[in-house]
Amino acid sequence: MIPISQGRSRRATRALAVCALLVTGTALTGCSEDPNEGTNGVGALPAEEIQSRTQKAAASVDTVRLHGTVVTKGRTYRLDMRVKGEGGIGSVTTEGETFRLLRVGDELFLKAGAEFWGQDGEGEDGGASKADAAAAEKLAEKYVKVPQGDPSYKKFSGFTDKEVLLGGLLTLHGKLATDGHHEQAGVRTIRITGDDGSGGTLDVSLEGKPYPLRLVRAGGAGTLTFSAWGDDFPLKKPAKDETLDYGRQLPSS
Repeated sequence: MIPISQGRSRRATRALAVCALLVTGTALTGCSEDPNEGTNGVGALPAEEIQSRTQKAAASVDTVRLHGTVVTKGRTYRLDMRVKGEGGIGSVTTEGETFRLLRVGDELFLKAGAEFWGQDGEGEDGGASKADAAAAEKLAEKYVKVPQGDPSYKKFSGFTDKEVLLGGLLTLHGKLATDGHHEQAGVRTIRITGDDGSGGTLDVSLEGKPYPLRLVRAGGAGTLTFSAWGDDFPLKKPAKDETLDYGRQLPSS
């Protein structure tokens, strides 16, 4: 047996003493473990710097997928969108109706069910007329091109625009603080909060670039997860035989 030197023994004793000093009434799970070891290091930074770095990381790549809910003006929208600089594609669900959205450049296309397209016209009995019902069925089979002058264009196109979607989302409100190490979809994160959570919370990746991975918006305004940062995806206009011009104002939604 190899004897332990007095020097090594003293070092071990000091290490145990440090461990004992770090115990604060809770079980210590490995005194030598550093929660930021092997990470990108942002977990050791002040909350303000973490927020700044995650905003820069999000802006540094062109593509992202957003999934979750956004509450605005009393209405809840469930999003599943992939967006990049030149457009986006995905679905938006609100009040039981799901729209398929596709934007390529300035051209926005919407695909929705017959109920959406038939909600304007009413027959003598108060229901949709047969002509409107037939037109709605036809529209439901197509991507409908949304006129840029239509009030719905700005609202729907915003769901396909990375800068619009992320512009104000990644800024928490109130006094910022860190709220421990967590995990999102198997990825280690550091969580930051605004005003102890009332101003929102944001989970930031500790692996690779400090991308935002999960956002709980202030005031109960929804929860979003972010993934596929920087992963490109195909984006092209639908074929002509799959497209129709609506020709009048879209139903409000």
